[in-house]
Amino acid sequence: MTLRLRWPAPAAEWSAAAPVGNGRLGAMVFGDGRLQLNDSTVWSGTPSGPSHALRSVLASGAGPERSQQVRDAIDKRDYRLAESLLMSFEGPYSQEYLPFADLWMEIGGSPTYEGRVLDLDDALVEESFAGLRRRTFASRPAGALCVELIADAPVDVRLRLSSPLRVDVREGDPHTLVVGVAVPVDGAPQHEPDVEEPLRYLELGELVDGYDPFAAVAVAIDTDGRSSYHGGLVIEQATRLLVTISSSTSAADWWTSGAARSRPEHLEAARQQARSAAALGGEALLAAHLADVRPLLGTASVRIGPEPAEPVDVASLLEGDDAALMATVMVQLGRYLLVSASRPGGPPANLQGIWNDQLRPPWSSNYTININTEMNYWGAEPTGLGECQLPLAELLSRMAAQGTAVAKELYGTRGWVAHHNTDLWGWALPVGMGHGATSWAIWMMGGVWLARQLWDHYVYGLDESFLRDQAWPILRGAAEFGLDWLHEDADGVLRTSPSTSPENLFVGPDGHGESLSTSTPMDIALLRDLFTNCLAALDVLGLSDPLREELTSALARLPEPPVIADGRLGEWSEDLVEQEPLHRHMSHLVALYPLGQIAPGSPLASAAAKVLDARGPGAMGWSWAWKIALRARLGDGETALSLFREATMPLEGDAGRYAPVDGSRWGGLLPNLFSTHPPFQIDGNYGFVAAVVELLVRSLDDSLVLLPALPSDWPDGSVRGVRARGGLAVDLSWRDGELVAVSVRKLAGSRPVAVRVVYRDREVELVLGLGDSTDLKDRLLLP
Repeated sequence: MTLRLRWPAPAAEWSAAAPVGNGRLGAMVFGDGRLQLNDSTVWSGTPSGPSHALRSVLASGAGPERSQQVRDAIDKRDYRLAESLLMSFEGPYSQEYLPFADLWMEIGGSPTYEGRVLDLDDALVEESFAGLRRRTFASRPAGALCVELIADAPVDVRLRLSSPLRVDVREGDPHTLVVGVAVPVDGAPQHEPDVEEPLRYLELGELVDGYDPFAAVAVAIDTDGRSSYHGGLVIEQATRLLVTISSSTSAADWWTSGAARSRPEHLEAARQQARSAAALGGEALLAAHLADVRPLLGTASVRIGPEPAEPVDVASLLEGDDAALMATVMVQLGRYLLVSASRPGGPPANLQGIWNDQLRPPWSSNYTININTEMNYWGAEPTGLGECQLPLAELLSRMAAQGTAVAKELYGTRGWVAHHNTDLWGWALPVGMGHGATSWAIWMMGGVWLARQLWDHYVYGLDESFLRDQAWPILRGAAEFGLDWLHEDADGVLRTSPSTSPENLFVGPDGHGESLSTSTPMDIALLRDLFTNCLAALDVLGLSDPLREELTSALARLPEPPVIADGRLGEWSEDLVEQEPLHRHMSHLVALYPLGQIAPGSPLASAAAKVLDARGPGAMGWSWAWKIALRARLGDGETALSLFREATMPLEGDAGRYAPVDGSRWGGLLPNLFSTHPPFQIDGNYGFVAAVVELLVRSLDDSLVLLPALPSDWPDGSVRGVRARGGLAVDLSWRDGELVAVSVRKLAGSRPVAVRVVYRDREVELVLGLGDSTDLKDRLLLP
C-alpha cells in the first residue's frame, strides 16, 4: 500500500505546512519558499539547572520532615495547610523546546504553484511548479535536511537564513550560509504571563557552570548555476540546485556525552556537515535516505476499507465522512511522525514531536509525563517502531540521575522520582513556581509510569541485553522509590500520600475543589504494574536481588481498585464527588488501558465502562485517543468509532487560541492533520495509532485477540506486521466483518513462547520458536 497526502496550494499558516524530520532535524514545508527549521536539542536551560533548582527548593524548607507534615494534614483533612506546605516543594518550570531557524527560498519569476505531496512511505515532500520540481527530505544518514530543485529551464534563486533566537554570528561565502544563535538559559511557559523575563539570554561570553548555550545552523549548496554571497546566497541560471542544512549545538554535545565544543568549532562543524552532504549529490542523498526510512516505515501497515486513492486529497478527507480511510491515514501518518521525531541518539518526541515555531510554545512543548509523553509511544511497539522508543530510554537515564537526588533530599527515599514535567535536562522536581495547582504539580508517579515503556520495549522485542543494561537499572530505581513512598496504615495496607488523580478535583467537605488525598487508584495501579514487571525482569535475567522480597511483600498489601456506590470504578480511595464530572483525564482507568490489569468482560471492566459512559464524548485530541483505546480494550468498537469520528473532524475556530481545559471547546484536526488540544499537541496523532490498532489486535500477557472490537462500519481491511508481546508479528485480513486470513510469526527472542490466539469464541494454543510462522486459518475454523 502506497500512501501519499496532497495539498494543492502553499500553506497559508504553520498548521497547514507539511512536516519532515530525521529525529534530530525537523522542518515544516510551506510551499511558499519558507522552510521552518527545528533541532530537537534546541531547548532553553542548562545542564546544571535542575540541581540549582533542587538546592533552592531545599533552602525553602521542603524535605522529608515537611513531607510528613503534609501527610498528617491530609489525614486531618486540613487541605489548606497541606497545600501551603507543598508549595515549598515546587521549583520553577521545566524548560522550553524552541524554534531554531528559517530558510527562505525565493524563485525568480514566481512560477505557478501546482501542489505538494507528503509521501508517508518515503518520508519526503514533493512540490510541483510550472516548469519546476522541488523535493524536501530529512536525511538521517547525512545528518542534513535536503532540498533539491530541478528546473526545465534556467532560473534564478535567492536563499536567506534567519532565526527567531538571538543571532550572534552570521557568515557566508558563495556556497554556504552559517548562523550562530544564543539559546536562552531560562524560559517560562506561556501560561505564566507575569514572568519578568520569559526568555533570558546570557551576555556574550558569559557561561553557566562552564556551559555555553549556543547553536549553529549551516546551509550549503551544489548547483550548475552561478552562485554568490550578498547577505544571502544568490544563484543565477540554475537548472539544478541542491540545498543541505545541518546543525551543531552545545546541548547535543551534552546529550551525547561528547566533548564540549567552542563556538567557532560549532560553526565549523555545522558548515562541514552541510558541505559533506551537498557533496554527495541529490541522487546519493535520496538513495541513502530511502534505505534508512523504508525498512522502518515498512515494518507494519494497517488498511481499513479499499486501497486509498493515490494521492489522498487532505481537504477532501477532512471534509468527508470516510472514517475507514481516515483511520488508515492516521495510523500511517502517526507512524511517519514518530519515525521523523524520535530516532536513537537524540531526545524523544516532545509535546509537538520536533515541530515548533513559537518562542513560548503551548505548555513549553516539553514532556508532560502524567499521560502525554507515555501516549507518544503507545503505538511504537505494536506497529514495529520499537527502535523509536530508545530515545525515551536515554531521557529516562537522565531523569533517573536527577531524580535520585530529588528522591533522597526531598522525600528521604531510595531510588529516583519524577513528577508532572521533564525536559531535555532530565528535570525531576515538581514545577509550579510555588503557586502551581497541586492537582497537576504534586504527582510523584511520573517516573513510575514512564519506566513501563522500557518494560514494553522488552516484552515486544525480547532484547535481554537492553533489559539488563538499560531498562533494569531504571526500573529498579523507580521501584525503590515506590517501595519507600508507600506507608503502612493501621490495617497493614500500604498507601501513598500525598496522592492526586491527575488533573481532577473532588468536592471537599466545605464545597471547595480538592486534589490531595491518599492512595488514588492510579497511584496503586502504576505501582502494582511496576512491582510486577520488576519481578518478571528478575526472573528473565536470573538475578538474585534483595528487592524481590520487598516487592513480593508490597504487592500483597496494595489496596484493590474501589467500586463506588453508583457502580463506577472509583477515582479516589473513597467515594468522592468529582468537581468536573466530564473531566478530560481518565487517570484511574490506566489499570484498564494501557496496563491491562482489568480483564475485558470482568466486573471491574463493567465499572470502567460506567466511568466512560459518565465522562461522555468530546474533549481534546489526546483525551479522545485515550477514550478510543479504552473502549477498544472493552470490546466496544461502535462507541470507539463514534469517538474517532469526533476526534478527526476539522478543528473549528482559531487553532492558536487555547481551549478551556473543561472540554467546553473541542479539538480536532488541523489542515495538515496535526491533532489539537487546541492548540496543537502531537500526542493525539500518536495516540490514534495505538487506539486503532487496539480495535484490530489486542496483545495481552497471556493472549493475542484478533479483531476484538471491530466496528461494523469497517467490514473489510488488513493488518500486516503488527507486533504482539513475546516477539510476535501478526498478519491478518477480514472481509464482510469476518476474519479470512491470519498468520503469526516469531521475530525475536531465542526462547520459545506460548501464546493463546483468540478469535471470538475460538482459541488456538501456540508454541513458537524464533523464525516459526503459523497460518491459523484452518485452526480457527475460518470460512
